Order: sequence, then C-alpha cells, then structure tokens
Amino acid sequence: MWLKLRLYLVMAAMFAIVYGLIVFAMSLAGLNNLNTFYFYGILASFMMFIQYMLGPKMVEWSMGVKYVNEQEHPALHRMVAELARDARIPKPKIGIARIPIPNAFAFGRWAKDGRVCVTEGIMNLLNERELRAVLAHEVSHLKHRDVAVITMISVIPMIAWYLAWNSLFSGGRDRGNNILIGIAAFAVYFLTNLLVLYVSRIREYSADEGAVKLGNSPHHLASALYKLVYGSARMPKDSLKQVEGMKAFFANDPSRAGSELRELSQIDLDRSGTIDATELAALRTRPIKVSTADKLMEMLSTHPNMLKRIQRLSSLQGVSAY
Repeated sequence: MWLKLRLYLVMAAMFAIVYGLIVFAMSLAGLNNLNTFYFYGILASFMMFIQYMLGPKMVEWSMGVKYVNEQEHPALHRMVAELARDARIPKPKIGIARIPIPNAFAFGRWAKDGRVCVTEGIMNLLNERELRAVLAHEVSHLKHRDVAVITMISVIPMIAWYLAWNSLFSGGRDRGNNILIGIAAFAVYFLTNLLVLYVSRIREYSADEGAVKLGNSPHHLASALYKLVYGSARMPKDSLKQVEGMKAFFANDPSRAGSELRELSQIDLDRSGTIDATELAALRTRPIKVSTADKLMEMLSTHPNMLKRIQRLSSLQGVSAY
C-alpha cells in the first residue's frame, strides 16, 4: 500500500510541476509561449504514443527474442501459466532472448499483449524455485501495468526538454523572458527525470512484493537476484554495452553488477553463492553498509540498490496473497 501511495504522490507532484511551468510561462511571455508549450506537449505525446505502439517490436529486435511453444519449453510454460493464473491476468507470450547476460524481462502494451522473456544466460544459472521467483517478478510487472505508467509520465520530462531547447535557443524581442523560461524548463526536465527514475525504482520494489504474494519465498528471489548480479559481473563489458538501452526492462541493472557484487558479500556469509532463508532473515535487524557513491548512483538508476532491495525482501515473509 505504501509503495502505491508513493507512486500516486510522485505522479501528482509531476503534474503539479507541469501546471506550475505553464503558469510561469504564461506570466512571463503570454499566449504565444503557451501555444509553444502546447505544441511541444502534443509533439512529445505523439512520439511517446508511437514508441508505445512500436515498443514491443523494438524490444524483440534489440533483444533477439524468439517465442517458444509449450512443446519446446514445457517447464517454462507451466510456471508462467500458473503465475498468470494466480495473478489473474491472461497468460503472456513466452520468449527466449539470444543474450548471454543472465536476466529476464516483461513488456507489452495492454493485458492481452503481455510477454515474458528470459535470456539464454539465465536458464542454466538458476534452479527452478529461483527461476519461478524471477518469473513471478516479471508477471507482477504485467499485473501492475507499470509499463503504461512509466510511458505516461515519461512524456513530462520530454515536454520540458523541448520547451527548454526552444526557449534557450530562439531569438526575438522576448529573448530575456525566453531565457528565464528555458532555464526553468530545464530545471523541470532535470527534476522530473529524477522522479521518473524514482518511479521506475518503486515499480521494482512493487514487483518484488508481487512475486512474494504469488507464493514465492523471499529468499528464493533474493538468491536469484544475487546470482543475476554475479552472472552479470562475469560478463565482458562489450556484452553489457549491447543492452545498455534496454536495461530498464531487466530484473536488475547489469551495468552496476560489479559494485553491487562487492556490497552483497555482506549477505552471503557462508560464501555459497546463494542467499538462504537464514542469511536473509539476519538482514531484518542487521545494518547494511551502502557507500555514499552508490547512494548517489541509485538516484540516477532505473533500479534500486541491490543491497537495499534484498534487505527489503527480508521483511516480506508472509505477506498476504492477491
């Protein structure tokens, strides 16, 4: 409930910021600049609509997704079908991405258009319970329809960016007012972009909680996330660069795996390469150490700090089901 409340508060704040920007533009420059704002608002909304409609094809092409049937991967289909049934959503299409980085992702435009995909790298890394927990995380994204939320609020920083660019680099007699509007719009762009990233991090926490509500033990998801970080940290940098533009879809941010792996050594006390129920339970009361640099990096990331994320999983034991 608290995650949803934070999401609603952030969305309200973003639209309040935009309203303030409109009032500011009107007071400084009058109707002409307001018309400019409307023009860029319509342009940004149109571009986001095209991206929203073409997005699935772009993801499939970028990730090298091949959809598989039940005969090819019966266990994968069984797990996703059971999770979709428990989440009360239509069974999504299931695909395998030809990517060595171990991960999973979900996308789609609406409920009946859902797709859940795993990479080739994840199939031999996780055991069945860990894989099921990751799949539950992805099914929860589809249930929450948070892709549509991110798409909608991403329009706001885009509008601010267009307005800032137009105001700062246009001439005319109102040059002074345009500069003020441009500076204000750029500040709004920076702030709202941080808020979009914050919402993206909230959706990851929410999907983790959703995975537990779908009947998965928190330590299985924690162990799976730990293994994904470990697997990503072993990948060559060239492999990570290939998916840089798509990492927001992943269950974790593979580009931060190296630093996160060092932090997660605080949890894997027996150095087994997994996180068992005892190790996760110890996090409920034990303080964790997150460096200042990693806290700042988290603000600019689509995913929460993994150490904080796993610590939160330690508090989810026994959450109520959907």
